[in-house]
Amino acid sequence: MREITREVLEIADGVFTVRGTHVNFLILHDGSDVTLIDAGWHADADGVERALHALGHRPSDVTAILLTHAHIDHVGGAAVFHERHATPVLAHPREIGHVRGERRESAGPLDVAIRAYKPQTIRWALDITRAGAMRHVALPYAEPYDVADEDVSGAHPARPLDLPGRPVPVLCTGHTSGHTAYHLPDRGVVATGDALATGHPLSGKKTPQLLPEFFATDPVEAIATLDALATLDADTIAPGHGAPLFIPIARAVEIARS
Repeated sequence: MREITREVLEIADGVFTVRGTHVNFLILHDGSDVTLIDAGWHADADGVERALHALGHRPSDVTAILLTHAHIDHVGGAAVFHERHATPVLAHPREIGHVRGERRESAGPLDVAIRAYKPQTIRWALDITRAGAMRHVALPYAEPYDVADEDVSGAHPARPLDLPGRPVPVLCTGHTSGHTAYHLPDRGVVATGDALATGHPLSGKKTPQLLPEFFATDPVEAIATLDALATLDADTIAPGHGAPLFIPIARAVEIARS
């Protein structure tokens, strides 16, 4: 792991995690071209651009923004970035209706408020409110990518997407109905989004974990879908929440289940 700035870490060759407001997103660098995986909250959009500049890139180098799911802490910055630069936004076909605002699968302010009684949770709630938590975001211009060969059993995984970094979608439903992780098999990395975290202010733990149940559309399915991650050949984990972790993903899943 190599620190580029206080917010940007290189966790594998050409793979960078960027810390936003209590959330992470990724930059996949492939020559002069870039894929973003998620982009944080509305207020994190400037941080996306700072991270690109720190790596010698311009916003116009971003081929596409690839979404794990449509919760506002992952898509708010994507909406701002698209408005500024007309960058394509892509998501799994099962998630695209959520991304476009055709359905809602997220916790509301009341869900957070009734749990915000610990000092660290109150600070988190204030931070995310400033970052855009009270906004409603829909990205009607988002497009689905092709997963024609995908088999959710894992027998026939999706093909790599024709994007910088060649990410492979891994459907991990439960957190949302189309939540997707992204595997970089040639770099041993998996971007788990919110299917597997390594920390969150509401839990206070810094180990592999599921996010609190109220964040999930189907908490039971969110547990079952860990099987999709456990089969991957990856020993570098880039979560949506928490620090990068350098252990086999199967071991991380085992810890989260326990």
